[in-house]
Amino acid sequence: MRRRNFVKGIIGLAVASPLVARAQQSERVRRMGVLMPYAASDPQVQARIGALLQGLQQLGWSDGSNIKIDYRWSAGNEDETRKYAAELVALAPDVIFASGSAGVGPMQRATRTIPIVFAIVPDPVGAGFVDSLARPGGNITGFTSYDYGIGAKWLELLKEIAPSVTRVAVVRDPAITAGIGLWGAIQSVSPSLGVELRPVDARDAGEIERALVAFARTKNGGLIATGSAAMIMHRDLITSLAAQHQLPAVYYDRYFATAGGLISYGPSNVEECRLAAGYIDRILKGEKPADLPVQSATKYELVINLKTAKALGVAVPPTLLARADEVIE
Repeated sequence: MRRRNFVKGIIGLAVASPLVARAQQSERVRRMGVLMPYAASDPQVQARIGALLQGLQQLGWSDGSNIKIDYRWSAGNEDETRKYAAELVALAPDVIFASGSAGVGPMQRATRTIPIVFAIVPDPVGAGFVDSLARPGGNITGFTSYDYGIGAKWLELLKEIAPSVTRVAVVRDPAITAGIGLWGAIQSVSPSLGVELRPVDARDAGEIERALVAFARTKNGGLIATGSAAMIMHRDLITSLAAQHQLPAVYYDRYFATAGGLISYGPSNVEECRLAAGYIDRILKGEKPADLPVQSATKYELVINLKTAKALGVAVPPTLLARADEVIE
């Protein structure tokens, strides 16, 4: 009897072992890296991270429970971004989330094997991050903000809200593909709108201030702020200079309009980060980035700040007000 029971026990263990192994494997804490080329204290960026975490929690992932998240914040410093990208790769995470072209570029150079999910990247194909939107082809996929055609829309909106504008300073980051591409799109429509353009590189605060102060010395000026990590870092400076020098301005993100900018038009960057959680979840469950098509923004928000319009002496056309998704009184 004892031998029979012993044999039964061995058989039982043999049957149970794969089940136990699978249970232990499924309970393994996964690891995720997050590279943000912004300041950790930035409330706009914290809103993006909050949306990402909320999306993950809704899918069953909780930081400190079944997933460990390692953050790196470089506050716009390119050397720090490269260093932190290498640090995250050394931690051997299961997946990495990177925000913006300034984050994805260094991350791609640091690894071609660890899955990377991005958000808020205007032209991932032109930047060389993916082979195509439908078939990314490598270890990177995610959510793209807009195509370059939106640059033309920004200039059209500026002329609609401030018809007297004949000179426009375009604040851009020439170090990223989007900075060059958006500049080209804006250039393509400027002759038909009777506008002379002046590029302003957003490398540092001093350069931005000197260029905009000099630009504002001549009348009939306006401003377009294109998207980049540098723009986020210097947004308070840019909106305050626009107000100080009476420059009607169009911005790429609603945060600028709610913070005192005249008008903004663009997709919801917070929503992009929330959606990115879905791709992170699918990768953690075994899917490959190469098989997950890059998704484009589907909803764009037009926000108008009437208080700023009044301060600038701008009369907002009723037709433009009727199209606005949000009007700030």
